[in-house]
Amino acid sequence: MDFLNIVFYILVVLFSVVLHEVSHGIVANSMGDNTAKDLGRITLNPLKHLDWFGSVLLPLFTYWVGGFVFGYAKPVPYNPANLNDRKFGPAKVAFAGPAVNIIIAILFGLVLRFLPLSLEATILPQLLSFIVMLNLVLAIFNLMPIPPLDGHWLLLTFLPARFTAVKVFILRYSLMLFFIFLIFIFPIIFPLINLLFRVIVG
Repeated sequence: MDFLNIVFYILVVLFSVVLHEVSHGIVANSMGDNTAKDLGRITLNPLKHLDWFGSVLLPLFTYWVGGFVFGYAKPVPYNPANLNDRKFGPAKVAFAGPAVNIIIAILFGLVLRFLPLSLEATILPQLLSFIVMLNLVLAIFNLMPIPPLDGHWLLLTFLPARFTAVKVFILRYSLMLFFIFLIFIFPIIFPLINLLFRVIVG
């Protein structure tokens, strides 16, 4: 892999996670919370969202160790108390990020599916495949119901009140559960991601 390809992969990671985070801020702002807007976080300027570990060191490390690029940006802050929909607002804000990644995966996947035959022998299919796969990974990963991932807001919102003990357990042991998920469970989910990839790109 040459230098230009590495730069391309890092830029794809960067802007995929930036769009993910910006979407949280946009939805929160549309629902009455201006926190992200006031902090200048509703912007595509990657410098506003860079986390030096998650956006720089982690992608370089994962590429060096495993041959793939993965990372994250600084979470966009918002105040749930300011949302005009107190009940479902946090879930809507949380789902916005994975939803954007799914949309990106579908759009670029359709481009790849209907790519002219004259371009199939170029590097373009490989680059498009990376965009699709990365955004599917970001979407599925963030939908997992474990803090600090977006999916835990969906769980807290829709889990019936009689399961309060489950909510308390997840919040209390979130760090331990996150590492268990990262090491043991997420690798098992990859067949689902591969299936979604095949469904989208054909």
